[in-house]
Amino acid sequence: MIRLSRLAAYAVLLMSHMTRQPKEVHAAVVLADKTHLPMPTVSKILAKMARAGLLESVRGRGGGYRLAFSPRDITVEQIISAVDGPIALTICLESHGVSCKLEDVCPSQPNWRRINDALRHALSGVSLSEISNPVPLNFALPARTQVSASDFPD
Repeated sequence: MIRLSRLAAYAVLLMSHMTRQPKEVHAAVVLADKTHLPMPTVSKILAKMARAGLLESVRGRGGGYRLAFSPRDITVEQIISAVDGPIALTICLESHGVSCKLEDVCPSQPNWRRINDALRHALSGVSLSEISNPVPLNFALPARTQVSASDFPD
């Protein structure tokens, strides 16, 4: 099963709440209350988002965090990567240039890179603004995503 980490999903939730008032400073305690997430988790995520440059930290009375960019300019990929690190579906894709022991006998490795790149591309194509708004009821996937028998050779 391929699944986002809980922290990455919570990060998208927190950032989505912040899009409602993108220029406002949001206190961690208020975000924790609105999202029903534990305060330590919210603080941890907000700090990671700030280190990644997606949030600005505001000190002092009335301090907290605000979006560093317009919600249209922040991607879901950036949020996930800020929390979990680079997106890598397999161990060989996260090796940072170090060869896998099985690379010489693994014909699928280049194809995993293709799949991983497609996933990253898809996630980078969805903005925080888009993911923060409800999907219309008449939403349909593009025709190419539908699979037919002709997609599989004999």
